[in-house]
Amino acid sequence: MAVRNNPTGRQLRLGAELRKLRERAGLTSTAAAQLLGMKQAQVSNMETGRVGVSAERVRTLACHYDCPDKELIEAIANMTGARKRGWWEEYREILPAGLLDLAEVEHHATHLCTAITAHVPGLLQTTDHARELFRQVVPELSPPDVEHRVSYRIKRQAVLFGNAPTPYLAIIHEAALRMQFGGADVTRSQLHHLMDMSERDHITVKVLPFAAGSFPGSGQSLFYSKGAVPQLDTVHLDQSHGPAFLDAEAQLSKYRVLLERMEAKALAPKKSRDLIHTIAQEL
Repeated sequence: MAVRNNPTGRQLRLGAELRKLRERAGLTSTAAAQLLGMKQAQVSNMETGRVGVSAERVRTLACHYDCPDKELIEAIANMTGARKRGWWEEYREILPAGLLDLAEVEHHATHLCTAITAHVPGLLQTTDHARELFRQVVPELSPPDVEHRVSYRIKRQAVLFGNAPTPYLAIIHEAALRMQFGGADVTRSQLHHLMDMSERDHITVKVLPFAAGSFPGSGQSLFYSKGAVPQLDTVHLDQSHGPAFLDAEAQLSKYRVLLERMEAKALAPKKSRDLIHTIAQEL
């Protein structure tokens, strides 16, 4: 089987999950290869996402690794198969690979959650708001690159529409609502859009008011994507040098707690809409 030079984020995650299964079994890659009747390089290529793995192969590996969690194994098996081109592939030669991986994670998620302090979440941004943010990127983007990023961000929002939209929770600090990116008119339009989206049954918007004081996770923007089983959840941290994806068990546990504590300090959806409305009226 041909070796991939640039596996996608999902292919890398599949390989990482196979590695975790092997390590839980207490096997080295060499020992696993001997057990499976394979070369060590084949095991390594599977675990780095460089070669495809069938669903049946995943089940065979799980059997040899004595993994009893059938739900997890089936969830991993469902990640296999031929690579299907998602809409984000049209941006592969235009945008950084990490951004495309984010769209792929969102596409396959069963539930999405964002906790953010400085910006309105990307999935809830208007075109004008997004454009203003991308104009502030350092180093400066060319006008065509700004428009590519804007169109990509708006297309990501498709997960919130359609016949089976993904449930979404957005926890937004009041500071993000009061920042006038693009001026008062753009900000007002963004706030009204936020209120409209929060009325949808599958979208919950909760505001962390200034009055809530300090809270854990206040210094970062956090994106949490739930997989078919908790072990396949993903944390995405938006950083200036590019996105970072975390999936270690301890990391997932930490960020679940952070989200729970942030949500506990946030206003209820109705009070959040009222505060957003008040801020919009003040502009």
